[in-house]
Amino acid sequence: MSETTANLGATADLGAALGTLLRSYTEMVGPKLDGFPHGARGYQTLAEVVEGRPPSQAVLAAKLGIDRTMMTYLIDDLVEAGLVERQPNPHDRRQRQIVATARGLEAIATLCGQVAEAEEAALSTLDQHERYVFRRLLNKAAGNGPLHTAEACAIVTEALEV
Repeated sequence: MSETTANLGATADLGAALGTLLRSYTEMVGPKLDGFPHGARGYQTLAEVVEGRPPSQAVLAAKLGIDRTMMTYLIDDLVEAGLVERQPNPHDRRQRQIVATARGLEAIATLCGQVAEAEEAALSTLDQHERYVFRRLLNKAAGNGPLHTAEACAIVTEALEV
């Protein structure tokens, strides 16, 4: 055991710390997403659609770690809510892309600020620099880039203002 780990004592239990943080996150963010199709999963899916080039359902499912069958139902519900549409992929006619609608862009722009505030509250024991470092390290440890960022929210907000 390293000296750093030994000095941490009981707080070195990563699973317990992540569980506590996840519960806090859920308590803070969950109410902001009440009524949104599939809650946090639907929000993360729509945020991913808005951030990148229009992906297919399979790409979204793989990136977000959602079963492909479940992703079909999730996208169906986002389509029914008028937040996304399935459009033919101009580069591969066998595939459909998931594209945010104007209503979807407005919804994500509104929710971005609310979710960001709730996330900041969930991380309120950290100062601003610590939150930045924590987010970067968490994304690195998870093996991916950020799925949702304040920068993405700003891009959507600017696009809606034009």
